[in-house]
Amino acid sequence: MDRGTERGNPPHGPAAAGRIPLAVVVVDREGLVSHWSRGARRLVGTTREEAVGRPVVDLLPVSGALPEDDEAEPYGAYAAYDGLGPDLESSLDGRLFYPAAGRARLTAADSDRIDVLWWAYPLVGPGAERLLVLAADAGALRPEDAGVSGAGAAVERIAPGFALHTDFPGAEDLARRLPEILPSMSVGESARIVAQVLELGYPVLEFSQNDRVPVTPDWGVPRRTERMERRQRAAAAALSGEPLPQDAEHEDEGEDLEYVAVRERLEFLNEVSGRIGTSLDLSRTIVEVSRAVVPRFTDVAGTYLREQVVAGEGFSDGVPDTTTMWHRVALEHTDEPGRWDDVVPVGEAMPFPAHTPFFQCMTTGEPVLVPRISEQMGHMIAAQFEKRDIRPLITGRSMLVVPLKARNVVLGFMILLRHPERVEFNDMDRVTGAELAARAGLVLDNARMYTYQESVAETLQDSMLPHIAPRMSGCDIATRYLPGTLLGRVGGDWFDSVKLPGSRTALVVGDVMGHGLNSAAMMGQLRTAVQTMAALDLPPAQLLRNLDDLAQRLGEHYLATCLYAIYDPIASELEIANAGHIPPVLVRAENGHSDLLELPTGAPIGVGGVPFESVRVRVAPGDRLVMCTDGLVEVRGEDIGVGLATLCESAAHPAASMDDACDTIIRALNTRGGRKDDVALLMARLNGIEPEDVAEWRIGHDPREAGRARAAVREQLHVWGLGSVADTAELLVSELVTNAVRHSHSRPIDLRLVRGDTLLCEVDDDDHTLPTLLSAGRLDEFGRGMRVVSTLAREWGTSRTSSGKTVWFELTLPRR
Repeated sequence: MDRGTERGNPPHGPAAAGRIPLAVVVVDREGLVSHWSRGARRLVGTTREEAVGRPVVDLLPVSGALPEDDEAEPYGAYAAYDGLGPDLESSLDGRLFYPAAGRARLTAADSDRIDVLWWAYPLVGPGAERLLVLAADAGALRPEDAGVSGAGAAVERIAPGFALHTDFPGAEDLARRLPEILPSMSVGESARIVAQVLELGYPVLEFSQNDRVPVTPDWGVPRRTERMERRQRAAAAALSGEPLPQDAEHEDEGEDLEYVAVRERLEFLNEVSGRIGTSLDLSRTIVEVSRAVVPRFTDVAGTYLREQVVAGEGFSDGVPDTTTMWHRVALEHTDEPGRWDDVVPVGEAMPFPAHTPFFQCMTTGEPVLVPRISEQMGHMIAAQFEKRDIRPLITGRSMLVVPLKARNVVLGFMILLRHPERVEFNDMDRVTGAELAARAGLVLDNARMYTYQESVAETLQDSMLPHIAPRMSGCDIATRYLPGTLLGRVGGDWFDSVKLPGSRTALVVGDVMGHGLNSAAMMGQLRTAVQTMAALDLPPAQLLRNLDDLAQRLGEHYLATCLYAIYDPIASELEIANAGHIPPVLVRAENGHSDLLELPTGAPIGVGGVPFESVRVRVAPGDRLVMCTDGLVEVRGEDIGVGLATLCESAAHPAASMDDACDTIIRALNTRGGRKDDVALLMARLNGIEPEDVAEWRIGHDPREAGRARAAVREQLHVWGLGSVADTAELLVSELVTNAVRHSHSRPIDLRLVRGDTLLCEVDDDDHTLPTLLSAGRLDEFGRGMRVVSTLAREWGTSRTSSGKTVWFELTLPRR
């Protein structure tokens, strides 16, 4: 062999690539086999299950390529012999050592001794891979197999060696094909391995005639007709009882390369199926689908979905047309970072003209294969991108467009592109791509349907959650709602506040057990029931009793907890009843101390047959009441007492406003991790109403009492400095008192004025009939009083009480 050739000088004339069956083995840092290709199984006769985890030196003669002392040489000192040139220097700061190559005879399983050629590359980097070994059967090589023209039949010597990739124009085949037969590695890992192979040199075969031929994996497939003829001969022999032909008798799975290719594709599809659909999150599913095919099946994968699919909405069946908007939702590629981002950014929406292969795919629902994108087609596709030239990215590449279908509806499509130097997509790839797209389409449709149902549930829940006014009579209110983090995170948590007679306010927090649409719907029914019964001014214990009865009539499968409190700002008192809910926290304004209120626990709503008790608690102006659902304080694997203690501590923390106080509680409890349930939080600052802001009178049943009421109201308003509303208030009070005198029975009539953000007037009597608006004619004597109240008052209403009814109105006060 000519030493000049060995040192890197190219031989005379171009050298053809030597396509031979290669075994590919990856060795980890412990010297154990971590990957064993099918070629290695065919060469040595050892299965993958038997090889992985064994020392590589037990299977291949590469002991000289392994480092002897890892501590002394952190990257390994590799022997350079049998074909290595002395000028194969590394440019990576000396961190890479020489590769090794050799030839040996070894005993393979179930066969005679074989003549093996091998090449070993040291690998460095963060991964577990330590050594890449390529091996081939030297005994099966003939000069013509290696592509050496003019070689004689007798060859004195065939040896493995290395040559820089610049020596051979066709040697890029190895870099292109090697990642396809490596284990399922990421793009970065396979690129790192290939880069080191390029740096250290291509494997070559050196012949005695001074010819050096680069080695590339043999991916040839026997012609179908030859295999069919063998199978037909075997079938005919079986039917006639004759012995099998010799070629059919010795044919095995390892020689049937087309069978192997089909099996590899099936394994690829199974692997992809396991990697996609790990969640029902639409965005995550889109990314999984795109990354599953790059780089193993394609080099570029662009995913487009219908606009309605991206929005999680439903859409009518039918074939898309040229007006259908398609959103580019993902783009994965193996090109240099940023090359595609500016030209085809993710998030862009666009229609596709009828003459494009994309339109053909989405209207027919069948894959479209373009072996090579010509300059004409590249120009046609690029015409859709204004002020952006996409031709350099797509021209010369092989393209496969596959539809993402589910239930015979096209949800989108994927554009798959291969680099110009990579083998074109073929009919088998078309079938593989169609099957891949079918599986991906079903997963995407499941995620879309889940997103749609989740959106419906959230809309339903949002519509049911009240928009609470920040100020009620005698108290300020702030609320927070957080959806859960579980699948079906829409739940049944709710809060509410209800205006009650006597300037009181009802405060409610509840939690329907479970998640999803049913829980949200049940929450809406219970909230409506609480609103209705609160308007009847029922005591808390009686209201929960009625709510429990209602829940059992609605269905025995639902349970809910509820905390119902009535705040009386004039009496400075809370009346609270509990139905299986966590207790509220009361923060005292005097010293900032916070405590859980001790309440009878009660049973959840829906259990039935359990009594409820009310508790009265004295409060002072400035005290804060904190009510929440258990999703805020309960974390799986942690005692709920820890959460309740954190709630008390965070509730007592000083804050500039009610909203800031709520945010402090959320931050303290929501950052512990592990929360999966939804959360409802209601905080009320109990400001109270000062005695000087309340005026009360007791009125008899004499009709002349209406005049006394008018005079008393006018005088009190002038004392309060509200003379500007005295005329309107006097008129409306006269109407209410007159009605009360006419319809009340024996108990005296109570008249009360409350000065706050508005002027509240309440008239209480012992008649249970609620007044209504009437359409009074020109000659009718009655029916106009309540219409006057409705016209002049800012707000008015009526409610039943235990002894009769209360009619009230509010007037807007002038700005101070």
